[in-house]
Formats: sequence, structure tokens, C-alpha cells
Amino acid sequence: MSANGSSEAGCRSQVRASNTTYSPKDLSITTSAIAMTVGILSNSLALFILLKSYHAIRTKYKAPFLLFASSLVVTNLLGHLINGSLLLFVHSSHRRWETFDPHCVLCSFFGVCMVFFGLSPLLLSSAMAVERCMGVTRPLFHSTVVVPRHVKRLLGLIWLFAALVAILPVLLLRPYQVQHSGSWCFFQIGKPRDWRDRFLPIVFSVLGLLALLLSIVFNTLTSCSLLQARLSHKHHCRGTSYHLEMICQLLAIMLVCCICWGPLLIHVIILSARGEEEPSSSSLLLVHMATWSQILDPWVYILLRKAVLKKLCLLLHRYQGPKSPDHH
Repeated sequence: MSANGSSEAGCRSQVRASNTTYSPKDLSITTSAIAMTVGILSNSLALFILLKSYHAIRTKYKAPFLLFASSLVVTNLLGHLINGSLLLFVHSSHRRWETFDPHCVLCSFFGVCMVFFGLSPLLLSSAMAVERCMGVTRPLFHSTVVVPRHVKRLLGLIWLFAALVAILPVLLLRPYQVQHSGSWCFFQIGKPRDWRDRFLPIVFSVLGLLALLLSIVFNTLTSCSLLQARLSHKHHCRGTSYHLEMICQLLAIMLVCCICWGPLLIHVIILSARGEEEPSSSSLLLVHMATWSQILDPWVYILLRKAVLKKLCLLLHRYQGPKSPDHH
């Protein structure tokens, strides 16, 4: 009881401290509502396209990738819906956190959702990169081992692992803290009280960076294998066009994740290692950058489809037209 009481008191004191730096500019209801709406609509459209492709496929080797992609889009969709709703609730309520959250239950739930819906897409993206690499470099092993039922189990393990990381602060009696802007909850980063305050954000950031590294390594291997197959005049083999479509999507997702998530993950590691207080403006900007990953990811599946790419090539070909002059 004493441990819980001290953590609740510390949470309330952090809430009061955060409210002293409250800035209306940091809490723009319009910006949050627009981001939430665009994210939900984009992921819903991408999910519709992926489910339509999944039911229409006749090849088994494409099914695992579509399961991973659909799970990624569903995770992003729920992230926008849940986190966006909590954020709008905080924005619209001009009261202090402790008036409706005396024991930081809502803040802890908000922090768990932030970490879970942040880490899950990174882990899913790396798993997709590994799956595609196996499909290209080890097609026989892929067709016999990477089957939909195994993929569904792996998806469950990924979500479970992300959930365990997300609830670690609660289990270690280091609840999530209201950040300086007063609009979101995350790990205690600046001025750690003990090793747990350093350990928790570093674990989250290291796992995210490892997921990005895995995506880079396996996507590079897959791209090199496809390039070698084309140079060896083997590009007419069955399923290569699907592989090219998938690797284009994976490379785009990897680029989006690295640009959006990389700065925040590195920023958290540096601040946690140094034990310094973080500027509220810089951290909030990096969090906004990270949320854009969940908005841009679905557009990868919407725009980088084989049908869309073919139409784009036809339009470019018609636009350019024959450039050689007529000879009379």
C-alpha cells in the first residue's frame, strides 16, 4: 500500500508540475481532430483494399504478407481511434488531470496505448521484411512453414510482446507521467529517480531501433536477391511481379518508419542516458512526427499497388509520347 500510495502521490505532483507549463498552442484540438480523422479514413481505405486482395488471391505465398499488412493497418487504425479519442478528451477538458484522474489510471492507460501502438507497427514491419526475405530467398521453406495459421500465431505473439513492454512501467511501479505539454503521457525521461526510470524508455527505444535495423537488413537482402534474379534473366519466374510489388511497399514503409520514428527513439535514448530534462517543444514535435507514420503507412498500400503503378506508367508513356520527328 505504501508503494502504491507513493506512486500515486508522485503522479499527482507530476500532473501539477506539468500543468504549470500548459500551452494552448501545444494543445490544438483542430490539429488532433484532423490527424485522427485522416488516420482513420486512410487506414480504413487501406484495410478495405488489403482485405479485397486477400480474398481475391490464388497464390499461397502472397497470403502471409497480406495478413501482416492487414494487421499493421488494423493496429494503426486502432491506434488513431483510441489514442486520438483520449487526446481529444484531454484537449476538450480544461480541468487538471487529477480532477478526473485522481490515481493516474487514465494517464497509465494513455501511456500503455502510446507505447503499444507505437511499438507494434515497428515490430510488424520488421516481421514483414523477414517474411518477404524468406519468400524470395527460400521459397520452398516459405511455402511449407510460413502458412496463414503460423502467421496468425506470430501476430498474436508480437501483439502480446508489445503489450508486455507497454505495461512494464505499471508492473515496476513506475507509472506513466503526464508530459510537460499536459496533453499526453509517456515514460519518466528527464531527471530519473532510480534505474527504472532510465531502463524503461531505453528498452522501448532499443526495441524500436532493432526493429528498424531488421527491416533495413532484410529488405536490403530481398532487394539484392530480386535484382540478381532480374540480371540473371530469371524475372519471368512465377510470382516475381508480386515480389516486386511487395518489396516496393516494404521499402516505402521502412523509409517512413525510419524518418518518422528514428528521431524520437534516438532522442529518448540520449535523454535517458544523460538523465537530462527534455524540452517540451522538441519532444512534442518528435511525437507528432512519429504519429505521421501511422498516417503515411496506409497510403503505401493505396498508391504502391501493381494496378496503380501500371496506370501511372501508361499515363507517363502517353504524356511523353513519341519524341522522334516525322521525316517527309
